[in-house]
Amino acid sequence: QLAMGVERLDYSKGLAERFQGFERYLERHPDQRGSLTYLQIAPVSRGDVTEYRQLRSQLEQIAGHINGGHAEPDWTPLRYVNQNFTHATLTGFYRAAAVGLVTPLRDGMNLVAKEYVASQDPDNPGVLVLSLLAGAADELKQALLVNPHDLDGVADAIATAATMPLRKRKERWDAMMEHLRSNDINHWRQRYLEQLEFG
Repeated sequence: QLAMGVERLDYSKGLAERFQGFERYLERHPDQRGSLTYLQIAPVSRGDVTEYRQLRSQLEQIAGHINGGHAEPDWTPLRYVNQNFTHATLTGFYRAAAVGLVTPLRDGMNLVAKEYVASQDPDNPGVLVLSLLAGAADELKQALLVNPHDLDGVADAIATAATMPLRKRKERWDAMMEHLRSNDINHWRQRYLEQLEFG
């Protein structure tokens, strides 16, 4: 199975905490060892800024530590990639991923969460693990909502997502897709204009 996250390399995205949460998952759920690979796509942003170079180095160290401690000859737990992909390619990754990991420390909306849900196969949808601190958590209430600072909580949510029965996955996905369809850009624009007009 594939778990994946996609965001630019930025402190607000909580990548170090997510890596540590994934390591905690490997430690707390040894029965799932070898069954899930986590792919993190994080294109470099502000590569000329010292703090961002340090963040990249930190993530490389954590990824190396996780793989060094848990990898097996036929299984690499964490794949960490710093390159850009086209939107079509990312959509394919989303659809293939049984678990979507969107756990920012702070985020306004986070469209990746919505893109992940919208990309799923209706007959076999994946499960979204979503930070309570992302704006999308107010809308996607059927995701597995986590505090990104709670490593045990993130670990257990990954384990729950990876083993959730099909019926429950479909129920959660159906509810989130219904919300996304009825709250599209046109609906948002209309509400925004109404708020401007009526205060």
